[in-house]
Amino acid sequence: MNQLSSTFSTPITALPERVLQFGTGVLLRGLVDFLIDKANKQNIFNGSVVVVESMGDDVSEFVRQDNRYSVWVRGIENGQPVDEQTVVTAISRVLAAQTQWNDVLALARKPSLQVVVSNTTEAGLQYVEESIFQSPPTSFPAMLTSFLYERFKGAGGSRKMGLVVVPTELLPDNGLRLRNAIERTAQHNELGKLFMKWLKFHVRFCNSLVDRMVTGKPDEEATALFEQKAGYSDNLLTATEAYYFWAIEGDERVRKVLSFADVSPTHLIIDEDISFYRERKLRLLDGAHTFMTPLGYLLGNVTVEESMNHPLMGPLITDLVLKDIARSVPTDLTGDEGEAAVMQFGQEVLDRFRNPFNEHFLLDITGQQTTKMQVRNVPTLQRLAEIGDVPDRMALCFSGYLLFMRANRQTDEGEYVGEITVGGGELVYPIRDAQAAYFFEIWQTVKTFNNQSINQFVRAVLANTTLWQTDLTTLPGFADQVATYLTTMLTKGVEAAVKQRK
Repeated sequence: MNQLSSTFSTPITALPERVLQFGTGVLLRGLVDFLIDKANKQNIFNGSVVVVESMGDDVSEFVRQDNRYSVWVRGIENGQPVDEQTVVTAISRVLAAQTQWNDVLALARKPSLQVVVSNTTEAGLQYVEESIFQSPPTSFPAMLTSFLYERFKGAGGSRKMGLVVVPTELLPDNGLRLRNAIERTAQHNELGKLFMKWLKFHVRFCNSLVDRMVTGKPDEEATALFEQKAGYSDNLLTATEAYYFWAIEGDERVRKVLSFADVSPTHLIIDEDISFYRERKLRLLDGAHTFMTPLGYLLGNVTVEESMNHPLMGPLITDLVLKDIARSVPTDLTGDEGEAAVMQFGQEVLDRFRNPFNEHFLLDITGQQTTKMQVRNVPTLQRLAEIGDVPDRMALCFSGYLLFMRANRQTDEGEYVGEITVGGGELVYPIRDAQAAYFFEIWQTVKTFNNQSINQFVRAVLANTTLWQTDLTTLPGFADQVATYLTTMLTKGVEAAVKQRK
């Protein structure tokens, strides 16, 4: 079978190199490069991407395929199945920083370059004290500082050689974090006041939020299916869900430079404040995951999709997202978007949960469940208490979380293990949580058929301000609801507690 290359796919016109991308990972390939390619094919952006492999030195897979790769989109959109294949041709070349750093620096002198994009993991934005004059520097901030300093020297401080920098690392205020790291690196390397001035006025660092589940190359069976349909093989095949979203914080200058955003104005947003989009995702997507996962797992489900198809969990999750969490998004953040944008996103979240092509394992989501509950869902609980009351669906899910955190034993390796009977069999699972030891100890105080014991346990956990940064017993009726559901789970089973809510 032919391998994807320029001789096999449609020829393209060489486009000016307008984007420098640090990172070759699947998120960048499945979202950023995918969208730029889409814009190019509609004659909107007309610019190519130079990719830098920051850590390794092997870019041969890209070379063999003339920097082309396929994005295979499969999922659910507006309740309907989606199955689409696209050959992305936006990448002009891929450079290995370890062996081609001089080529990367040469790119800094190109007037056509306008944008820098990165995804170097969350740790990649941390400041490291080092010289930028190594070849190459070690950390990403030092690499980017070296690149910017090279551009400054060639530009003589010109405004025309300014850049828009958009990190996509999954951290809040990622643009500000990167800017701070760059400024500290510049000061450590004594790059001078003129460079600092050029950096301040002509290099715009934008906070951004990316949201797309990109799973990379699928398993052998799915890959064989793709090759049969496409008629070629692709070692860089990138599978992804149908949904995508990219919000970038910027003004009209940023909007003009990032003209590829016009390819999808509802899912590629440039706004001076992206707080609404971050809050919406945190509450409706991340928060729903955290609420639903322990309960769904204790009912015997393995994946998010299985939970959505479960006769009890599916309707509960739908109501949790659309009727409960959606109401918690602060109205002062919605601005012109309004309630409709929240509800639309809620429907998109449910479509994503139903995607049969993403094996999103519930047990994987349960890692550090306590911290996630505090960060993602405590503000939601507080908000709903302010405007009315805490929905009992949330109390039910919180009870499931408490039961999930009940460890039956500790292994010789120090791992806490939970056990529960599901469908007549024993379900044994690891509890990967920094608070596992706390819950192991406090669960020892609980007598299963003693309501007072269960109530005391629930109130002790909810009142633990170390866990929640607040006292959750102050939420009207919440402690009583949680205790009632947990009592049913302990005495009659998890399924009985879910049916009890109905």
